[in-house]
Formats: sequence, C-alpha cells, structure tokens
Amino acid sequence: MKKILIISILIISSNFVEAQFIKEKSINAQIGYGISAPYNTIENSASGGFFIQSELILKAASWVEFRPYAGFILTNATDKDLNNKPINERVESQAFLLGGKVRVKAPIPWVAPYVEIGIGTSIGKFQTVTAYDNIEKSGIIYHIPFAFGLELGRNNNVDLGFSYYFQPAVQQYTGALAVGITIPLNKKV
Repeated sequence: MKKILIISILIISSNFVEAQFIKEKSINAQIGYGISAPYNTIENSASGGFFIQSELILKAASWVEFRPYAGFILTNATDKDLNNKPINERVESQAFLLGGKVRVKAPIPWVAPYVEIGIGTSIGKFQTVTAYDNIEKSGIIYHIPFAFGLELGRNNNVDLGFSYYFQPAVQQYTGALAVGITIPLNKKV
C-alpha cells in the first residue's frame, strides 16, 4: 500500500511540475519484424512475428533523450528451420512491453547513429524449450532493453534500428528490426 501511495504522489506531482532540462517533447511510433531467440541453443530456433511500440521522447540535449515506452511483441515458433529440417527447440513470446530507456546519439543532420539502454517489464506469456532449458511462464518479468540504429532525415524524424529486450527470467531475448517516425509535440526556447 505504501508503494502505491508513493507512486500515485509521484504521478500526480509530475503533472504539476515540468522538468526545466527537457527541451523538446515528441512521440515516436515504431513497427517492425519481431523475433524471439533463446540464450542457449543447439539448433537455429529463433521465431518470427510482429512488433509495435510507442515512445514519449523527452529531449534533454541534442545528444541525449529519455524515452518511456509501451509496446507489444508477438512471436510464434515454427517446427522447421530454414532448410526445412525439423526443430526440437521452441521459443515464443507474447508480451506487452513497458519501461524507460536513455538514448545517446551523434547529433548529425540526415544520418545520426544512436545507442540506447534502459530497464523495463514484460507482461505476457513466454516459452523457451531448448536442450538446456524448459521454461513456460506467464505473468510479469523484467527485461533489459538495448537498441542501436540510425535517425534519418533533415530533422532526424525517421528511425531505423534494431531493438532487443533481454529477459533473463525465461532465458530468451525478444527483439525487432523496426522503422519508426517521430512527431514533435512542442519546443522550448
């Protein structure tokens, strides 16, 4: 109960007090091809699927941004590999993703490389079946997001990158090759 009260007070107070170091606010929407793969594997047991995510971008400087995010990933395992041979391993993830990241980038117009890291939670259903692990879990687990890519365009408003969410509790990572677009909300002088 005490934790809920503290979180509620923080949320309410954040609506009244705006951080002075935030220069711009934007929203980024991403969509892409999602994957799930185990940490330990003998066979090529990665599974493919769908990824969608939205981020609130809080720009503190031209080279650093804070990014709370919410997303969804859905991957389904196949029974055969790329050579049409049967696979005994199975990796799936159906999860809602929540968390926060920090992006550090080179503030270059047209092509700006970036890297980001953070902490978050995955809420959903996970399965990792390999020669080393046999895990089926539903519920809430933590993940560590890591991403890298390029911001493209004169104002760096197109995002092309790789996003990964390492999930130690189920011995797998999910990720995506995604493209996104950034829509500015406001600018401070």
